[in-house]
Amino acid sequence: MSKLNPNAKTFSFNPSATSYVPPFQAPAAQPAPDQPAEPAPAAESDQSPVSHAFDKWDQDDKETEQVTEKVADLSVAEPEKPQPTQEETKEPETKEPEAKEPESAEPAESAEPTESEASADIFPSRNFDPYSLKPHDERDHLNIVFIGHVDAGKSTISGQILLQTGQVDKRTIEKYEKEAKEKNRESWYIAFIMDTNEEERARGKTVEVGRAHFDTSTKRYTVLDAPGHKNYVPNMIGGAAQADVGVLVISARRGEFETGFERGGQTREHAMLSKTLGIQRLIVFINKMDDPTVQWEQARYDEIVDKLTPFLKKWGYQPEKDLFFIPGSGLTGQNVMIPLADGVCTWFKNPRSSLLQLLDTIKPVDRDARGPLRIPLITRYKDMGILHALGKVESGTIAKDTKLLIMPTKKEVYCSGIIIDEQDVECARAGENVTIKFKGAEEEDLQTGFVMSYSDRPCKRSKIFDAQVMVLDLMEHKPLMTAGYSCVLHLHTLAVECQVKTLLVEYDKKTNKKLPKRPKFFKSQAMGEIRLETDDTVAIEEFKDFPQMGRFTLRDEGQTIAVGKITKVYEGK
Repeated sequence: MSKLNPNAKTFSFNPSATSYVPPFQAPAAQPAPDQPAEPAPAAESDQSPVSHAFDKWDQDDKETEQVTEKVADLSVAEPEKPQPTQEETKEPETKEPEAKEPESAEPAESAEPTESEASADIFPSRNFDPYSLKPHDERDHLNIVFIGHVDAGKSTISGQILLQTGQVDKRTIEKYEKEAKEKNRESWYIAFIMDTNEEERARGKTVEVGRAHFDTSTKRYTVLDAPGHKNYVPNMIGGAAQADVGVLVISARRGEFETGFERGGQTREHAMLSKTLGIQRLIVFINKMDDPTVQWEQARYDEIVDKLTPFLKKWGYQPEKDLFFIPGSGLTGQNVMIPLADGVCTWFKNPRSSLLQLLDTIKPVDRDARGPLRIPLITRYKDMGILHALGKVESGTIAKDTKLLIMPTKKEVYCSGIIIDEQDVECARAGENVTIKFKGAEEEDLQTGFVMSYSDRPCKRSKIFDAQVMVLDLMEHKPLMTAGYSCVLHLHTLAVECQVKTLLVEYDKKTNKKLPKRPKFFKSQAMGEIRLETDDTVAIEEFKDFPQMGRFTLRDEGQTIAVGKITKVYEGK
């Protein structure tokens, strides 16, 4: 037994201390509890609403005025350090070693870190600036989604593009021809290139969004073949949300155009959704012009153009710069890649005659490759034991061998590889469709609608947000939208249940000015501002910061009831 030290300092208890702390050791800072405050009630605002033409929704020159007051400061002050007693301040006889500063101590104020310094933290395995990496291919990349009424010929045109650009070999085509003949659907064989599962081939209807790739000398393309049946509109929304350019396929056959364009037809709904989902340029491919009921008649072509133009203009498409009309035939491949032959459709004069020629001349889409990284997840799968996830880089640049932050779960994972068009690459910039290989993640960590970002500029997460909305047609048995109204929110690649928490403001339909009285309900065709709450915490962004991630649609019982854009996110709620 060791001898007692008669010179040892007398213990003196400090009743005000949160816990006993030896006099030679600095107390560790207590972490502030993360307790969010309730959102403040909405205040008056003079901002003008979106117009019926919907063209103001994509103009972000002026910042969206805040509808609500600032959220209360969520920080909590650290508890005061206990003051040492007189006995504790005495210098001990035996000099104790000088204690090191604890890790939780507050660092000294310093200048804002440079981009290279920030990169060193984000990229632990490489000390470089990731934005200096060159892309694997300098050609611009475009996502093209084919939309339109059921049986308009979307899958056939998509398959014809792949066939004419050499993406499908002759043996495969012969196999599809034989299979289609066995099903007594000889004309469907080209659609089989995109419709790959048995259900789609047996019914002749696209269910899932088909995906394929092709390129030209100036651009690289990803084809997205969206379903046209009204039962699969949610799948169509998921495909259109990834697209840069839309191709609205119209059947010129007598009776088919009228069916798709009349009230309730998918031509109208798809055209409206394309604009609200961020598709800025729309090509209208008037298909089946070689049908016996049409026979390349200019009168039929002009009739369709005259009916579609004012409707598309109402939703914000400018005929002079955003809309392009071309005739053609998907089944025979006329005017898809090769322009129309001499003597066919002689009245159509356009230097950018064919569909692919027109796509090649479309101006590149403006993208922010140096912005914060945002990649909404589309799907995930395992291959050879390695977890993969598919998504589109909406903003920023992702590099191989980097740490990623998955929102809204805040899970950190490691990107061990990036694949573009089945090719391993070092980085991917905004606009690219990527497949990412992961380490340190399980399948439950990656769900459709989650967003990948870097920890220095993470994606926002919340359950509550404010939005400007345009109410469309509400259902006959639910003619009013009030607080508590439940529906499904479609946001980037996410679909989640939500409910209207509060109606904030209503706009006058004629003057587009805010009405002074807070509304109790919205009817069909109303415009205003609402507060929504989702069932689960979601990864979300405001429209002014990330337009492609700030647009949404609301659906109820298979019907689109409203479209809108997010103006305020209450983080941490």
